[in-house]
Amino acid sequence: MLKFYDREFSSRLLIGTALYPSPRIMQDSIRAAGSQIVTVSLRRETAGGKTGDAFWSLIRELDVTVLPNTAGCRSVREAVTTAKLARELFGTSWIKLEVIADNDTLQPDVVGLVEAASILIKDGFEVFPYCTEDLSVALRLVEAGCKVVMPWAAPIGSAKGITNRDALKLLRARLPDIALVVDAGIGAPSHAAEALELGYDAVLLNTAVAKAENPVAMAGAFKLAVEAGRTAFEAGLMDARDFASPSTPVVGTPFWHAVS
Repeated sequence: MLKFYDREFSSRLLIGTALYPSPRIMQDSIRAAGSQIVTVSLRRETAGGKTGDAFWSLIRELDVTVLPNTAGCRSVREAVTTAKLARELFGTSWIKLEVIADNDTLQPDVVGLVEAASILIKDGFEVFPYCTEDLSVALRLVEAGCKVVMPWAAPIGSAKGITNRDALKLLRARLPDIALVVDAGIGAPSHAAEALELGYDAVLLNTAVAKAENPVAMAGAFKLAVEAGRTAFEAGLMDARDFASPSTPVVGTPFWHAVS
């Protein structure tokens, strides 16, 4: 089972609610993914009016856990204020924390992120910080009290997949007791499977499903990929090697002989 703070889930695929062709396709895609946690942008979904009411009606029908995020925030003050508004609106202490440093890459402001996380954790929040794959940043987030860390595979929406495999492996090795979620840059089911094969606890994605030609089918493909990746990790993957190893050994068979 996947555990975030004091709650357990059977699905290891978290999914976003933005960019879908229609609200109904969003709902069908989330069902096909089997996701039990969905992220929502406070700014986008609380604009008010009938559109917002219709959106929340669809979310309630799904019977999922909502993880509000601070998407678009570019300062510590803005992120903290948005998180507090989200807690009042959604009645949850969970927050996906984003503090963005650069408009082109949407790279996290790691200094501001650690500061904001510290403030929110002291105020009773359970923080899911979106960060880079930098070990020092992850360690500081854990020291601040985060029990979940969410490093990117690549920039948001880039679909590049894991671009720094060694760094992600190091994070997993150094933080064995922390829930790690690959967040951002996932573009194909194989990318998600790779993250789970590395021992990551889950992946969070949005664009790869929402922008697919058939979002519902793609969501189902990601569900299978995540399950396969986790099963492979638990089964124990063989180590890569630089030399060949025959799958059918000849030593000890009638066809083997010593060469003098």
